[in-house]
Formats: sequence, structure tokens, C-alpha cells
Amino acid sequence: MEQRYLGRTGLRVSRIGLGTLTWGRDTDEHDAADLLKTFWEAGGSLIDTADVYGDGEAEYLLGRLIEGLVPRRDLVISTKAGSVPDPDRRVDGSRGHLLSALDASLTRLGTDYVDVWHIHAFDPYTPLEETLQALDLAVSSGRARYAGISNFCGWQLAKAATWQLAAPGMRTRLASTQMEYSLLQRGVEREVLPAALDLGIGLLPSSPLGRGVLTGKYRGEALPPDSRGASDHLAPFVEPYLDDTASRIVDAVQTAADGLAVTPLQVALAWIRDRPGVAAPIVGARNSSQLTAALSVEALSLPDEICRALDDVSAPVHRYPDHDWSTL
Repeated sequence: MEQRYLGRTGLRVSRIGLGTLTWGRDTDEHDAADLLKTFWEAGGSLIDTADVYGDGEAEYLLGRLIEGLVPRRDLVISTKAGSVPDPDRRVDGSRGHLLSALDASLTRLGTDYVDVWHIHAFDPYTPLEETLQALDLAVSSGRARYAGISNFCGWQLAKAATWQLAAPGMRTRLASTQMEYSLLQRGVEREVLPAALDLGIGLLPSSPLGRGVLTGKYRGEALPPDSRGASDHLAPFVEPYLDDTASRIVDAVQTAADGLAVTPLQVALAWIRDRPGVAAPIVGARNSSQLTAALSVEALSLPDEICRALDDVSAPVHRYPDHDWSTL
């Protein structure tokens, strides 16, 4: 698998990442082992997890598989901290919480360091400089090699990145930002992506297949019984992308796939993988056959005319002030 630099750093990652959102909950140890081995054998290196995935079970499961199945040195492990199971405060970006969460992640993962450590979301109740100081301490102590953020909007990302750049050598440059991005969700193109491109921050798209909808599995009237859309805890996650707008985009993806003699999954994943600023889409698969199907996109590059057609059918409405005001 082709490797890419993560933002304006020297860290290289596989251009497809493996997500672990369902590990320890819907994905058991046997399936997780198959996924990890399949990914590694295909040349994949970037593994994405978080301290809240499966209430910590995803990290624990990944830790059990490291070394016994795949050498630690071959993996780029990314994890996140900051999300908390508190209905009154969903994010805790305090320095104390974040550093304690990192130590707990390292224990579950059974490793001395993570390659990339992300702040899971912006905390409006904690001064941003305090949150960012946790990143600096994590890197300076060797517990994290690189640092990033996740789910920050455009101004939040720009503020965080410029704060870090204001003291080169003392503060850790942000390497990446993880955001939802797909043909069904192009909101990051409004401000986040332009800021990331300008600041040299690599984008790691989550849900690059539109929460599974872009595979075409939901085109019929009934929900596939083994799908996320039919599960009790993930149905609300899928439902927003089952509207008429999404249906038109999925139809266009299917048309492109038919014309290229490939699958809708391959079309949707190739489109997002090759967008400007994207380092590696994070793919979540339930089993190794699904992952193998996703990894088969490595040999596919979409023709320019297909990309333009998909761009047009999925184009978000961006007007003032995102476009030159004199053209409005």
C-alpha cells in the first residue's frame, strides 16, 4: 500500500487506515485478529482507536494483538482522549483528565507510546492553551510521538494550530485532524479543509463511506438485517444519511461503479482518498472480507470526468463568505 506523509511532518502512514470503533463491542477478538492481520499483510500501518471505543475494550483488544500477531514497529497507532460518558459534559479537555486518559490508554494498549495522540473534541469550558499543553507534555515525555485534534471546526483548528506554531521548538506542531468526510458529508470543505491545507495539517477522514450508506447496501426498501442501520445502537448513526439527497448521491456512485466495472465502495473510497489534503481515510470493517473489499481500492484511480460528476452531484452549498463576495 502506498504511504503518505501525515501533514507537514516526517511521519508516513498507509493511505488507508483501519478503524476500531466497534472492537470489543460488535467485533470480537477473533474477528479483530483477522482484520489486523489482513490489513498488515496488505501493507497497512495506520490503526485508529480511542479511549472511549467499547469503553476502553478497543484499545485493550488492540494491545493484546500487538506483538503476538503484528509487530508493534510496523504499526502507526493513533488514539484519542477527551470524550467522557457524562451527559452534562461530553468533553473534558483539562490537562489533568487528558494526561490521565493517555496513561490509561498506554496501559490498555500495552505500549510505552502512541504514534499519534488526538484531542477527541473541542472543550469550550477549558482554556484552549491548557488543552494544548497536554499535547506538548505528552510529546516531550515520549508518551506520544505526534499530536493532533479531532472534531474541531475551522476557527478552532486555526486557533489551535497557530497557537502551537507561535512557539516553535517549545510547542508541538499539530500533525493531523480527524473529521467526518465523505461524498455524503462535505462540510469540512467549508473552512476546516482550507485551514488544514494552509497550516500543513493532514486530514484523516472518518466514516469515508458515509456510515456505510455509500456501499449501496441501503438502496432497497428494507434494511439489511446484518447492517449497522438495522442494529439498535447504530441505527441512529446511519439514519441521517438515508434521505432523498443521499439517495441521489448513492445512485450516482452506483452509475459510476457500473461504468468502471467496480463496486460503489471502491468508487466512494477512491474519491475521498484522493481529495486534496487527505492523508488517509479511516475504514471500519466488521470482518476481513469487508476489509479486503475496501483495500482493493489501492489499484483504482478515478477518471477526471467521474470525479467531476461526483463533485457536482454531491456539491455542498457554500456561499458568502466562503466564495469571493464579488461573484455573488
